[in-house]
Amino acid sequence: IQPSAVINAAAYTQVDAAESDQDAAFALNAEAPTKLAACCAQADVPLLHVSTDYVFDGSAERPYLEDDPTGPLNAYGASKLAGEEGIRAQTAAHIILRTSWVYGPHMPNFVTTMLRLAEEKGGASVVDDQIGAPTSALDIADALLDIAHTVLDQSDQDLWGTYHFVAAGQGSWADFAALIFERFDAHSGKTTELKRIATSAYPTPAARPLYSVLSTQKLSQIFGITPRDWTIAAQETLTRLLERGMR
Repeated sequence: IQPSAVINAAAYTQVDAAESDQDAAFALNAEAPTKLAACCAQADVPLLHVSTDYVFDGSAERPYLEDDPTGPLNAYGASKLAGEEGIRAQTAAHIILRTSWVYGPHMPNFVTTMLRLAEEKGGASVVDDQIGAPTSALDIADALLDIAHTVLDQSDQDLWGTYHFVAAGQGSWADFAALIFERFDAHSGKTTELKRIATSAYPTPAARPLYSVLSTQKLSQIFGITPRDWTIAAQETLTRLLERGMR
């Protein structure tokens, strides 16, 4: 095929399942990217790889920078961190793009789940003390393509490395659900109930970081990419889903 660059968007993303299926999670999130990086190095093409906010432990009180200490709380985060380390060891010509709370109009995700619960159950209880930046998969795709074109055009070794791309602003999962329910109610004429709860009231197999907002300052400075506000991008996806009846 002789590509000019490779973008790796594949991952084991079932966070809770990874706790009991660590072999599969590490195979796809650590071993596969490492081997892919070796292939890219042999072919002399750059690798762009998507990683996650879950490489951090959530104890920060300001948005995480790319060189902040990592400390994943769960197997998923550990597998993604191992993938980052494997890529760095195999090829210098890489971009690792960490993102967070990804949703989109095509695959099952938080937005589609909340829309289903709104329609079938009339509401949901949603965690209100985990803070992050919901980020559209479509915006991530655009950012990856912009980055790829830039590194191919400039061939500047100083561009390689790790970056963060998340939507602007921040909110809790409950804030995200509130926006989804508001749009659902306006579209359907129904009234959806949201109950805001603490993480302790919704135990899961995998621990989640309570704060995982990522700083995008480095990406903006180097590549000139300015993320959209999370609420704007989310409403765009909600419009697509509701108009198509995809819930």
